[in-house]
Amino acid sequence: MATGDFIRDIIEDDLRTGKHAGRVKTRFPPEPNGYLHIGHAKSICLNFGIGDQYGSRTNLRFDDTNPAKEDVEYVESIQHDVRWLGFDFGEQALYASDYFDEMYELAEDLVRAGKAYVDHCSEDEIRDYRGSLREPGRPSPYRDRAVEENLTLLRRMRDGDLPDGTCVLRARIDMSASNMKLRDPLLYRIRHEHHDRTGDAWPIYPLYDYAHPLSDAIEGITHSICTLEFENNRPLYDWVIEHTGVSERHGFSRPQQIEFARLKLDYTVMSKRKLLLLVEDGHVSGWDDPRMPTIAGMRRRGYRPEAIRAFADLIGVAKVNSTVDIGKLEFCVRDDLNQVAPRVLGVLRPLKVTLTSWPEGEVEELTGPYFPADIGKPGERTIPFGREILIDRDDFSLDPPAGYQRLAPGRTVRLRHGYAITCDEVVEEDGEVVALRASHVPDSVGKTPAGVDISGVVHWVSAAHAVPAEVRLYDRLFSVPRPEEGAGDITETLNPDSLEVVGGAMVEPSLDGAKPGSHWQLERVGYFVVDAVDSEPGRLVLNRTVTLRDSWTGTAEAPAPQVQEKSAKAKTRPPKKSRVEYRAEARLRDPVLADRLAAWPSAYGLSEEDADLLTGDRPTGDLFVEAIGAATPAAVARWIVNELPPALGDRELADTALTGPALGALVAAMEAGEITGPVAKDVFAEMVETGADPRTVIAERGLAQVSDDAAIAAIVDGVLAANAGKVDEYSAGKTALFGFFVGQVIKGSQGKANPQVVQRLVRDRLS
Repeated sequence: MATGDFIRDIIEDDLRTGKHAGRVKTRFPPEPNGYLHIGHAKSICLNFGIGDQYGSRTNLRFDDTNPAKEDVEYVESIQHDVRWLGFDFGEQALYASDYFDEMYELAEDLVRAGKAYVDHCSEDEIRDYRGSLREPGRPSPYRDRAVEENLTLLRRMRDGDLPDGTCVLRARIDMSASNMKLRDPLLYRIRHEHHDRTGDAWPIYPLYDYAHPLSDAIEGITHSICTLEFENNRPLYDWVIEHTGVSERHGFSRPQQIEFARLKLDYTVMSKRKLLLLVEDGHVSGWDDPRMPTIAGMRRRGYRPEAIRAFADLIGVAKVNSTVDIGKLEFCVRDDLNQVAPRVLGVLRPLKVTLTSWPEGEVEELTGPYFPADIGKPGERTIPFGREILIDRDDFSLDPPAGYQRLAPGRTVRLRHGYAITCDEVVEEDGEVVALRASHVPDSVGKTPAGVDISGVVHWVSAAHAVPAEVRLYDRLFSVPRPEEGAGDITETLNPDSLEVVGGAMVEPSLDGAKPGSHWQLERVGYFVVDAVDSEPGRLVLNRTVTLRDSWTGTAEAPAPQVQEKSAKAKTRPPKKSRVEYRAEARLRDPVLADRLAAWPSAYGLSEEDADLLTGDRPTGDLFVEAIGAATPAAVARWIVNELPPALGDRELADTALTGPALGALVAAMEAGEITGPVAKDVFAEMVETGADPRTVIAERGLAQVSDDAAIAAIVDGVLAANAGKVDEYSAGKTALFGFFVGQVIKGSQGKANPQVVQRLVRDRLS
């Protein structure tokens, strides 16, 4: 399980300070308007992984606020995908529609408080009045309606008296706000749409930015994790929760929205709209087409949940958007299947070989292990060997090139797990090779008799015993790394070779009756899965999950098409590189950095993302190496990745007085519980500026963590005495105030009080 990312650091700090009274609660809130894809899988692994790590069940909650685009099929597929990935959301999922009654009540409360109003402007008028990034908005002519008039209109909307588009309910915030999300956003709109769960009970539906924070607050979510595109929505998220008072109403602390970089995978499209286009226009066979990046498609292609979870751990959680090499996903799939997929023999394009030296009708039972010795798994199968065998056409050449190590006229090769054979005669028809005649080398199973020169090893099957199979060779759906960039149609970048159907393949008899969904490796060909939809008794269909090696390595990236003609000056200016590209170029120039990137993930247990950030230049890497002598590598990496950049500002590391041993000492002190997280950050800022020794700063300023019951108890008593009214509210059932008391005690100790001791003493005093 992934640990040590910036989100978990926030959670750890919250636990230390008692922000949510020791609670951690996350959720995964999909819209039921399409199938989930690999990007959603990353979010699922993050949210449910945090829930598992901190002993809390994560909610699966559907954002079913737009019934016009929703479908029960999507609801069922999403629940299946989450469970298939290995996560538990309880007996049933939750829905935003579970809270429609309360959401409406809170909307009326906002109207009564003068914080919401009914607006009859059209969509175009609302857009025009909202202004632009450079110009403030203008108030709607309906913005100052009387409260009672707004309530009457809202209730008419609720009762279904008004047709679609007549009016909307808007929050009354700030039409001149720099964040346009706060310029009186829409809260409700009229939609006379049938809802799968509420039927026709609601002619109005809440907007996402209203329903989502309320749902989080009602469920007691502590950390509302979403992707970076919702960063601008965060002030509105907080406004809705604050001004409705919904958290206090349910006795919970207010949830915190945290944004992380969404998954962008090359050679892949993540837009639901564009994926739906591929389905509806017949470019793929459906949402579960094995070329699709949907979880359903990956499952049908043969990806296992273990591989997807490993991929999510490998790429980690970042604050900055970047594109992940799809080779990392394929690596995780290979690494997983290598441990579980039995090895078997199969030929895709059979060429018959008659062994003239073998007696007709005689069959010998050879044996072969399902797994190589390094895997360490038991199990073997019998492989029938007779007079007629089949090899792959690619394993024979009439005129072999230099270095060719397969069968050719007069050459000897070894059959995998079997005899050595020599090609004696080639049978041709109309200039095409249709069959071979060969002789076997006696006593050559598992050994090479003296005087025999073997060119190579080929795979084969017995012609009399082989099982016919349809083999589907799947590859990447797009032929360019960035199919969504530029102004062109994404269908123009579809890979014409993304699927090749081989109808006459033959596989060894151990696959006869192989169960749908079972995984196999056809030696020298790739990893395969028995198709769960089309395979049936008497008709074996194998989907290639992934090749044995990355066949795309070294492929040049095609430039993205230009959206518009650039000026002459712009044409001469080199494109601006991302930080990721600069780090990659630095490693090309400096072998030491390249070696560090290759070694540090396994040597120090770092994520690929952290290793990339630590190996982009020598000073950062040297700081890490010097610091880990005193503290654990993962903890040091977290500080360098998350705390160092904001402390540096525009300066280079070399321009500061910070040293590796001092950083290691600081991190070690925090790990040992000698200081709290807030104190550590304060000390770190001084170290960057002055180069001070952290232990000296801690001692001179008296910053050591206080764990003495008597000292902390005195602060606790003072806080409770100063907030007697809130103590009474807590006793009356407003338990969310527990976090407030803990926070005040921590603040009163100047951040030095041990949070665990604080929580215990506060709980004792309030009981």
